[in-house]
Amino acid sequence: MVNDYKKYELYGKPLLQKIELTAPFKFDFPVAEQACFLYVLEGEFQYQQDDEEINIPANYALFLNCVNSGKQIHNARPHHHCRIVIVTFYPEILKKIYDRELPLLLQRPTNLISNQSNKKLNNDFLIQKYVEGLLFYFENPSLVNDDILVLKLKEIILLLAQSQSAESVQLILSQLFSPTSYSFKQIIEANLFSQLSIDQLAAQNNLSVSSFKREFSKLYNDTPANYIKNKRLEKAAELLTVSDQRITDIAYECGFNDLGTFTKSFGDKYHLTPTSYRQEQKR
Repeated sequence: MVNDYKKYELYGKPLLQKIELTAPFKFDFPVAEQACFLYVLEGEFQYQQDDEEINIPANYALFLNCVNSGKQIHNARPHHHCRIVIVTFYPEILKKIYDRELPLLLQRPTNLISNQSNKKLNNDFLIQKYVEGLLFYFENPSLVNDDILVLKLKEIILLLAQSQSAESVQLILSQLFSPTSYSFKQIIEANLFSQLSIDQLAAQNNLSVSSFKREFSKLYNDTPANYIKNKRLEKAAELLTVSDQRITDIAYECGFNDLGTFTKSFGDKYHLTPTSYRQEQKR
């Protein structure tokens, strides 16, 4: 149940919203090409991603893009109160307020292919203070005008750019301006030799880990960990043969984050150390 709802519009579109709800509740998002920052002031809510439920407690936030009909936040625990502040990002408004050049956070990252559309943001002191500042304006509506709203929108973009989740936020926001959709295989092949974990690869495909593993097995007839490790070792074997790079550099280039793991995995597959393999191939 919605107990209280306030909003401020910028150029005719809802920019800032404050919602107070009592569980059980379901709060639906409209179908729109936009991104939303949802910060929990009190209580908690859940967001369903594929077959995985993400819990967002107080002082945490959820960042969303590509919101489709049927997606919603909810809380099924009776009598639990939840207060949320929402900041909404519209591509046309962002283009208008950045009339010369979009900031880096709104530009698509280079060399990273992903369909990620949501990110749970950890408790961040600066963002917490930003939201407290927004509450001041909800309590003093006579002080609010378009200039203030533009300022607050630019401020949250600056803060998100400095947060630990900046890379994910950039991926999500940049999709507002270049909404390319990648296939599952494109994302896998593009990230084979990166340092991404299975959890991160699932996020790049906008899937839960369990659904990601099912889809991977269906397409590759193998587990993600085994397939990716073999591809990385095959590339390492090729580099050991055709280049004079240091073995440590080859390990990192092929996606291994430490030399010990690489050496053991290489030995398990080729029954030789990387150094011995290189010597054998160059005889």
